[in-house]
Amino acid sequence: MSVILGINSNHAGSSASVVVDGIPVAAIAEERLNRIKYFAGFPALSITRCLEIAGLNLSDVEHVAVGRDSSANLHKKLEFAIRNPAKLLNLASIRRKSKAFDDLETMIADHCGVDKASFRFKQHNVEHHLAHTASAYFASEWEHSAGITIDGSGDFVSCLFTECEGNEIRPIRKVFVPHSLGTFYTAVCQFIGYGKYGDEGKVMGLAPLGEDTYRDFFERAVIPTEKGFDLNPDYFLPFGANQGMEINENGEMIVHRLYSDLFIKTFGEPRERHSEITKRDEDISFGLQRVFEDRYMHLLRLLHKEVPVTRVSMAGGCALNSVANGKLLTETPFRETCIQPAAGDDGLALGAALYVSNSVLKEGVRWKMENSYLGDEYSDDEIRNEIAKYDLEFQELTRDELLERTSEEIKNGMVVGWFQGRMEWGPRALGNRSILAHPGFPNMKDILNARIKHREAFRPFAPSVLAERQTDLFEHDHPSPFMLHVYKIKPEWRERLSAVNHVDDTGRLQTVSRTENPLYYDLITAFDRKTGIPVILNTSFNENEPIVCKPSEAIECYLRTRMDVLVIGSFFCKKPDAGETK
Repeated sequence: MSVILGINSNHAGSSASVVVDGIPVAAIAEERLNRIKYFAGFPALSITRCLEIAGLNLSDVEHVAVGRDSSANLHKKLEFAIRNPAKLLNLASIRRKSKAFDDLETMIADHCGVDKASFRFKQHNVEHHLAHTASAYFASEWEHSAGITIDGSGDFVSCLFTECEGNEIRPIRKVFVPHSLGTFYTAVCQFIGYGKYGDEGKVMGLAPLGEDTYRDFFERAVIPTEKGFDLNPDYFLPFGANQGMEINENGEMIVHRLYSDLFIKTFGEPRERHSEITKRDEDISFGLQRVFEDRYMHLLRLLHKEVPVTRVSMAGGCALNSVANGKLLTETPFRETCIQPAAGDDGLALGAALYVSNSVLKEGVRWKMENSYLGDEYSDDEIRNEIAKYDLEFQELTRDELLERTSEEIKNGMVVGWFQGRMEWGPRALGNRSILAHPGFPNMKDILNARIKHREAFRPFAPSVLAERQTDLFEHDHPSPFMLHVYKIKPEWRERLSAVNHVDDTGRLQTVSRTENPLYYDLITAFDRKTGIPVILNTSFNENEPIVCKPSEAIECYLRTRMDVLVIGSFFCKKPDAGETK
């Protein structure tokens, strides 16, 4: 038996995974366990928990795959240093951090509280973007595809073109720092008041509210080239010094200012966080998203010239831009995408492990990610014990009773916390750690925001749709099991799906099949029988925090918010004042 431990550490999206005989058996982001969103420290809890899920110890681990390689692209780093000596980041500091991985055994032993004398693993450092690509391609079961990863940066690279065939990933072209589509997107988000790490998804939702007022400005910010693109240096602060990102003492990502004074000269003062969003901000977000999409498609068309196939494996933070993903299927020659749910940096842990399994060890096992359920799971006995601690009234129901009762409550407008099975891998709640509601109540968005989510009113909620009914409701047939594509809703369904219909008549859908999640599929089916709507509104089970992991976190979220119903394992809980709007 081969055991590979994958790690993403000291980088955004700290995480761990375990791959046994070429098959992933567990993957968890550290934030779910330590409750620090986007945690960027060492994933000690995730390592321990993933091994527990696999029934293994650190002494069983034969290989440790790390999704970074400080020795990669040294020539480009040196070139940049020579050209920009005064602007360079403190290389000594960077080297000190990277050298910690030279003694990975000590790092793991210290953080996980074990004796390193029992270790027998070999360490593999996998370049950042190769790990990203591997996380998608080696989850596809394809034998041949193009590959592209686009993000802020990693190992001095922001974009990688590859050809993926068999067990090999062949690099074709790289875009190097400081040129970065991720940096471009984050910089503009900062200017309109969304400067925290991970805020970019909010601006994607804001963009459809704007008009095409400032596109010309952003067209000049990112210049397409025959090999990719260049950032216009007039628009951004110089790379180096205090510019960029850092990790604070709590393991949180801090993003320093990226945009130049040109933004202030053009638009006036930047928006303060939590202040009113103006038409200017809406129009800026519109221009940002449209130019991002244009450059995104440009890169994909260039890739297709190099690898003229119809399939593309995609990863990196920019692959979470579901609006762009929905358009690439009609605006580029690619017709199939494989984007695994943890496309951002948390996915590096799994990608590095899969790269080692396939490209280093050549184990010859091809795995297809059918679902995202690689995290924690709790038995009914464990859940019952937790419920008892909170003195909750509950009913224990059979599977059929649970589906009937829950679908009826959703039909009647109740807001349901749904905690089932194994936790999802990646940033999306996909039917196991979800809050569920009726997709056709026009005021449901307001109810969810007022009672639980407290989000900006412009941010949409997602529709979970029965996979075989996708083309009845949406204007595209490419499946989206991980909620990573946005498609137009057909005109006849827009009013009936008012709570999940965004202002531009789109939805970021999750296609649900019985093979991927039988319980969730049967719940939507039961709701469809009662309403004629094969869709349920799905949002993450949380309140401005990482998605709940443990039963206690689900119960506490249920109790402190105005959620009506909690369905946790086989147990059904309903508040006496359920449905009240006060």
